[in-house]
Amino acid sequence: MPGRPAPSRRTVLRTAALTPVAGLGAAACSPGDDGAAPARPTAPVDLGADGAVAKGSTKLDRDHNVVVSRAEDGSLKAFSTVCTHAGCPIRKLEGTKLVCPCHGSEFDARTGEVLHAPATVPLVELPVEVEQGRIVASSGA
Repeated sequence: MPGRPAPSRRTVLRTAALTPVAGLGAAACSPGDDGAAPARPTAPVDLGADGAVAKGSTKLDRDHNVVVSRAEDGSLKAFSTVCTHAGCPIRKLEGTKLVCPCHGSEFDARTGEVLHAPATVPLVELPVEVEQGRIVASSGA
């Protein structure tokens, strides 16, 4: 094209080098059929004995991607620990805060609420009850 200089060799090589990196970044941030964990358990999950979660505490079941907490009044709540941002399983519980390893989203393990972006949607709440002395969460689907 007249009036437009040809790109330098350096510009062409830089563009060629960065294109695959940009593609990997986009792929890493997109949920898809790339092995993301299911948002809900496919079967009831035994989270341990009823006494395993004290009032005011939480327990993370990494194998089933579920966290359960017991409020001071004794009521239980359970949430899927699959990040609502990109479907990564959350394996880190710091007190009552869940931290996603993929992009740094943080959630309150007692309420499922987002504490830190990039996630904007709360964790999926799961039905939980005590059955025969055991805490059991189900998919609710």
